[in-house]
Amino acid sequence: MTQELDRLPKGRALMGLDPGTKTIGVAVSDPSWAVASPLETIRRTKFTQDAERLEVLIEERAVGGVVIGLPVNMDGSEGPRAQSVRQFARNLVELRGWTIPLVFWDERLSTSAVERFLVDEADMTRKRRGEVVDKMAAAYILQGALEALRRR
Repeated sequence: MTQELDRLPKGRALMGLDPGTKTIGVAVSDPSWAVASPLETIRRTKFTQDAERLEVLIEERAVGGVVIGLPVNMDGSEGPRAQSVRQFARNLVELRGWTIPLVFWDERLSTSAVERFLVDEADMTRKRRGEVVDKMAAAYILQGALEALRRR
């Protein structure tokens, strides 16, 4: 997956997505790719509405590429969840005509790492964690990709 990162345009903000069945966590980076910040959690409705909201955010933030968390299994294989995420990305390209580079990033354990941080370090209530975990997971995914880009 790290070779895919070469497709991302330098000097433009990147968007990170953590697509789930009920929500899409969204994060954004600065144009210098130093830090990923949680942006929002989109409650999934219809694909068209979800895509339209993402398009607004891409326009507002002058995003040059999108990093999508790919939920691979612990053994590296791809199951139904990963196939669903790949189909979501295909739909963005085929049904919405997206030409912005979309790359996948291994998101193994991202949500559990964020949950652990929110419980142990931030001491958040379960209700509050539920409100922020998806966009924080998107930031975690995007930050991992940014760090890989910096190492190149």
